[in-house]
Amino acid sequence: MIPFLFVILLLCFHPHKAFSAHCTTKTTTKTFEKCMPLPSQDASIAWTFHRHNSTLDLVFSGTFISPSGWVAWGINPNSPEMTGTRALITFPDPNSGQLVLLPYIIDPTVKLQKSPLLSRPLDLHLLSSSATLYGGRMATIHNGATIQIYATLKLKPNKTKIHHVWNRGLYVQGYSPTIHPTTINDLSSIATIDVLSGISASGPNNFVQTLKLVHGIMNAISWGVLLPIGAVTARYLRHIQSLGPTWFYVHAGIQLSAFLLGTAGFAIGVHLGQLSPGRVYGLHRKLGFAAFFLGSLQTLALLFRPKTTNKFRKYWKSYHHFVGYACVTLGVVNVFQGFEVMGEGRSYAKLAYCLCLATLIGICVALEVNSWVIFCRKSKEDKLRREGIFRGQEKTCGSELGDRH
Repeated sequence: MIPFLFVILLLCFHPHKAFSAHCTTKTTTKTFEKCMPLPSQDASIAWTFHRHNSTLDLVFSGTFISPSGWVAWGINPNSPEMTGTRALITFPDPNSGQLVLLPYIIDPTVKLQKSPLLSRPLDLHLLSSSATLYGGRMATIHNGATIQIYATLKLKPNKTKIHHVWNRGLYVQGYSPTIHPTTINDLSSIATIDVLSGISASGPNNFVQTLKLVHGIMNAISWGVLLPIGAVTARYLRHIQSLGPTWFYVHAGIQLSAFLLGTAGFAIGVHLGQLSPGRVYGLHRKLGFAAFFLGSLQTLALLFRPKTTNKFRKYWKSYHHFVGYACVTLGVVNVFQGFEVMGEGRSYAKLAYCLCLATLIGICVALEVNSWVIFCRKSKEDKLRREGIFRGQEKTCGSELGDRH
């Protein structure tokens, strides 16, 4: 069950790796030799590299996320990062509404939002550039509209590894594109591609992205699935007399497994925070620390569990129930918060988790109804039994009085 869920979440978190994302070498105006799906934002790139003169013809395909938004593609000549990128950004003209494509240089002041992003000539050997909406002249700019940015540039001799950077934003102020969203999906829009071999080279982001994926899957399974299952086993299995103490060992085993797996996921999350000092996910971080703290208290509580005859046993049970349910609630809420942080708020991964959680809730409702039915039946039987005993005693007392008379 758990390995199967792990695989499902893995495929859902990265559908572009599990299944081939769409890319094409043919457009309405040109045909290219190679194409490659890019790792975020459903973007792709196609190109032809002419070795004899080191000329690169390419087309970048992306999508708008707002009717007044912008889409950008660029090259960073020095390193795989946003700062220093020479970009071509397309958006609707604020005056005419027609599509425009302007050059920009992303310097550190723009990243820190100290100054607006202003168009200026690129220091690249750009031979030509243009942008067209997919769908021809009748196409309109809207949320989800596909845009194609064409560029022809001359590369330096023997320089075939290109750092591609792309992104998209919600709106433009005048002719200055505003900051893009800061989800994981938007912050990982970088790829280093060898245009000669067509191989995507590993960049520094790949390791971090892998850690984020592992962190998300481990915590979704531990805090979001195993921990609630452990709470359900304790609530509903303990009343089955035929199981004896087995329910406790099942409950403790599931919760301990969840805590150990969650601790590993928590440690990866802390390490990710150290690797990304400029990115702060306040609510997600606080919920994670709170859930881990409560989980640690629950684990330590096992060491101080009083015997059933101890007078403090009822206080320990109240504490254990309160902290346990609080930990489960925080864990589930933080899993949903994690989906938003990773830019998977509308993904199949979140849908799969919601279905899993809904199934568990449905099982709980069925077991709760069954428990109340059994409880009411036993109460009725006990009441009838007490009434039978009471009537029997009355008859006995009546017969004794008759014998005395």
